[in-house]
Parts: sequence; structure tokens; C-alpha cells
Amino acid sequence: MRAGSHVSTQGGYKMAAKRAMQIGASAFQYFPKNPRSLTIKTFDPTDAAKCAELCKANGIASITHSPYPTNIASEDAAHRERTALSLLNDLAIAEACGSLGVVVHFGVYKGEDALEGYKNAILTLSAVASQWNGKAKLLIENQAGDHTDMGMTIEELAQIRKLAQDPHKIGFCIDTCHLFASGVWRGERDAEWLDKARELHILEHIAAFHLNDSMYPTGERRDRHAVIGEGHIPREGFEWLLQHPDLADTPFIMETPAGKDGTHREQLALVHRIGGAS
Repeated sequence: MRAGSHVSTQGGYKMAAKRAMQIGASAFQYFPKNPRSLTIKTFDPTDAAKCAELCKANGIASITHSPYPTNIASEDAAHRERTALSLLNDLAIAEACGSLGVVVHFGVYKGEDALEGYKNAILTLSAVASQWNGKAKLLIENQAGDHTDMGMTIEELAQIRKLAQDPHKIGFCIDTCHLFASGVWRGERDAEWLDKARELHILEHIAAFHLNDSMYPTGERRDRHAVIGEGHIPREGFEWLLQHPDLADTPFIMETPAGKDGTHREQLALVHRIGGAS
């Protein structure tokens, strides 16, 4: 089982990998640039290469998370254009750091025609994929339903990838809190959503999980992450997921509140116990 948490890039990308190693993580997530801006970042390729080398030498997997303003479904064409350029920048950084890909939310559309939102998302993903030739992938993240009805179901994930140009450049990052908040998962073992993911050929394209507990009960569509073991997702649900043979090499990365020491060290130890690690 691969597991870790989101870490800071203060001091550079290699330093982010070192932070992950310091808590015993075998996976981590980081922001490739300022998380509050779509401004293109000119990054240090030497630092990125050192991050990639350190991760490869120690068997550590990583993913990046696109900045908060990223919105592939926006009704604003200019914003979608900025989003596409930003994502290409994120992908270049991810590639240089040896990361699996860039997490991008399914998107929020606030116009009157919901179908237009789906169309926007597909066009934006296609615009990015058609211009990208690296190994790092766009990783679409399922949504909790707190800001939009879009992107909560496995069927939607399958369709957006199928309809986008160059779908082989697109994968997924599944958030457990979002699954739970949306009501797609109630925290049970042998959940239907995983069977559906297998049936629709989503399972083999899941590059990572966001391993988050939920502050609120299932179906309330409130995206509030809780410390692992302190939220509403049953332990048996986490056990089933973390011990699932089809996900043995898939990174599980926490975006939960840090512990008293400012790290996820204690939560990571708990995750390893839940996952059956000795």
C-alpha cells in the first residue's frame, strides 16, 4: 500500500519530497505553484529533477494539485483559456518532478444550461490534452456536490474521459470524502461504485485517491475533511478500500487536518494499521 499526505513546497520540490520521507510516506501531493493563482510559473528544472531522482530512488509516488481557481467547466471562455494554459504549466512541472499527474476538479458551471457546463469541461480537457505530449496525466477528481451537481458519479467520470480528445492522457483521482458527501458511497464494504468503475473501465485509470474522512454524514453534499478515524466514514469502509487487491499500488494521499506536530505522521501510522501493514 502506498500512502502519504499533501506537503508544502516551501524550499522547493525536492524539499517537498523530503518532507514526505520524514513522516514515512510512500506517496505525497503538492501544489506546483501558488494555489490561489493561475499565473504561469517559471520553475527551477534542476530542483524538479532532484525531486524526481529522490522519489525514484526511494520508491515514492507523487501527484500535483491544480490551483483553486482552476475551472474547466466555467461559463467564462476567458477563464477557461487561462485554466488551460495553467494546466499545461502544471503538467510541465509534474513531468519534471516525476509525478503521475495533475489533479483537476470536474468543474463548476453556474449558467442556465447544465449541458453547456459538461461541454465546456470536455472542450477544455481536450484543448489541454491535444497540446500535451508528456507522461504526466490530467487526473479528474470527483466532486462532493457542494457547489454543483456536476461530476459526482462514476458514470460522469467515464463519459467526460470518453468524449475528450486524447483520452489516454486523462486519468482519475478519487476523493473518499467526496464520494461519501455526494452519497455515491455510504462507507460500506464491497461498494457498488467500485463495481461500476470496473464495468465502465474507470478502475484501471485511477492514478490516486484522496484519502479523507468526512465531518458530515453521507449524502449531505458538504465537502469538509475530517482526520482519518474521527469522521463519519466507517472504519470497515476504509479497511475494505485500503486492503483492496485491485488498489494495492495506488497512492492514497490525505488532505486532512495535520496533527499536533504539524504533520500527518500519526494519521499515516493509523492508515497503515487500517491497511493491514505490519
